Amino acid sequence: MAITRYAALLRGINVGGHKKVPMARLRPLVEGLGLTDVRTYLQSGNVTFAADRGDEASLAREVADALAGEFGFPVDVLVREHTYLKAVRDACPFPAADLAGKQLHVTYFSEPVPVERFAAVDAAAFAPEDFRLGDRALYLYAPAGLGTSKLAVQLNRPALTKGLIATSRNWNTVVKLVEWTEGA
Repeated sequence: MAITRYAALLRGINVGGHKKVPMARLRPLVEGLGLTDVRTYLQSGNVTFAADRGDEASLAREVADALAGEFGFPVDVLVREHTYLKAVRDACPFPAADLAGKQLHVTYFSEPVPVERFAAVDAAAFAPEDFRLGDRALYLYAPAGLGTSKLAVQLNRPALTKGLIATSRNWNTVVKLVEWTEGA
């Protein structure tokens, strides 16, 4: 089987002192699964690796099970291969090259989201903030950053994300994950 490069996106770790997953412990944990070329990015739960087996879903289960066993709490994990990460980056509907990384975010979803789910969100009411849906992703333009975004709060309501794993990354991280998963 060919070697494929992936990124695992861990949801809700190392936030406000909860669900601590030190990257120094995450790397050997992922390597212990037989995955290679393991790298972590920042403290926000991003790990890239190469695998010669499995698919996104089975690798996400493996990483999630290993995390639960090691740390004693569940962690939602999305695994995405390089081709998908690159397609998300390339399909950005906002002028990413003209924006600071903190102004643009991607929320990755565990499955495709019907447009109808977000139809009731009146983006114009939050201007200049804006959002667009993509392939298992939502792009958010928040010119003042995510921390003050009223649109981000609206988009993260439980009714809109029900039944999904959803985890967001700023544009700098989106780009770095594409770079780190290039080549196998």
